[in-house]
Amino acid sequence: MRDLEREVCSVICSHSGIRAREIAQELGADRQSVNHILYSSPLMKELCWQDRDYRWHGLVSQSIPHEGLEEFAAWYGRVSQFLTLTEEQWMEQMAQGCVNIGRNLNDTRGLLHSFRDCRAQMRSLFADLREMLGESCLSWELAFELRLKRSRHVRIYADVLVITENRVFSLEFKMKDAVETEELLQAAKYSPYLEIVFGNAWEVIPVLVLTKVSELFFFAPIGDTDRVLPVCSGDMLFNVFDEYLGFLN
Repeated sequence: MRDLEREVCSVICSHSGIRAREIAQELGADRQSVNHILYSSPLMKELCWQDRDYRWHGLVSQSIPHEGLEEFAAWYGRVSQFLTLTEEQWMEQMAQGCVNIGRNLNDTRGLLHSFRDCRAQMRSLFADLREMLGESCLSWELAFELRLKRSRHVRIYADVLVITENRVFSLEFKMKDAVETEELLQAAKYSPYLEIVFGNAWEVIPVLVLTKVSELFFFAPIGDTDRVLPVCSGDMLFNVFDEYLGFLN
């Protein structure tokens, strides 16, 4: 993703409608370069659209609630809504949502079991969070099985997004008991795109969650970079949120 391509898309997503010349003016960029990105960038085809008045828009609003996000997730709603659903009600809605977004429900590798496992982990997390934060966390947004892939060139995936007032926790769940390098990279891979979708008002935090181990929480280096990524077991996911929200201090 080129710097100017990212900047153009970020400007579009942060407005409710903006023309090409206004984008160029805001960025102090060459109009021809901006136009080239608008009409040829795979990222633009994935995250933006143009109306009949030649104004560009982001597919997902950068406000609460994040309008448009529901079109790309198998399940989207408030934490309060999630907690009122029985397991079977939620699974039924997840199955229909997967069909709507084109998610393959082939269960040969235990996909449906992983959904149930993920749900259990999230319910446990919010039981703990409610004890510390009270009812305020019930207004947070949740998105399960996010799939942004309108074009064939850019794909943005997330198992679970937990959207607070100013942070987006992108949770990658693995039914494993050990960390693999490729899974660390997978957990971090889509953060730059999610940062564009949500904008500067939200910090995106990728997290790798291993559900076949307990009492695990550490920060792992991401490839050859100086960045790190929180890795935890399901029972320690609460501690990851505390690391960034600081409610135990």
